[in-house]
Amino acid sequence: MLRAFLQVKLYPVRVTGKNLEYEGSLGLSRQLIEKAGLAPGQMVLVVNLANGKRFETYLIEEEEEGACWLKGGAARLGEIGDRLIVMAFVYLEASESITPLIIKVDSDNSPLEKT
Repeated sequence: MLRAFLQVKLYPVRVTGKNLEYEGSLGLSRQLIEKAGLAPGQMVLVVNLANGKRFETYLIEEEEEGACWLKGGAARLGEIGDRLIVMAFVYLEASESITPLIIKVDSDNSPLEKT
């Protein structure tokens, strides 16, 4: 039996742009995607702290450092400046477990170093 476990959580990622005329996704900077060990096209669960909305979508790599874009239908679920929690999950056998990677970011969406 497989169970879903939290693999990584990025927060609070600030929305820096929106583009309704797109097929739909969450654009994050290459820096954040790589730091989290994620991949473009990977499914993520997003929670908007400003309005409580939750949605699933996939990642697209943005060239701009600190970028976080809501695209397509997701652009209707938040505003520029909203803070998001971005989570990815992994499926493991019932006998396995994982310690999730938690990445906090500053107001420019740069990863904070653990203290």
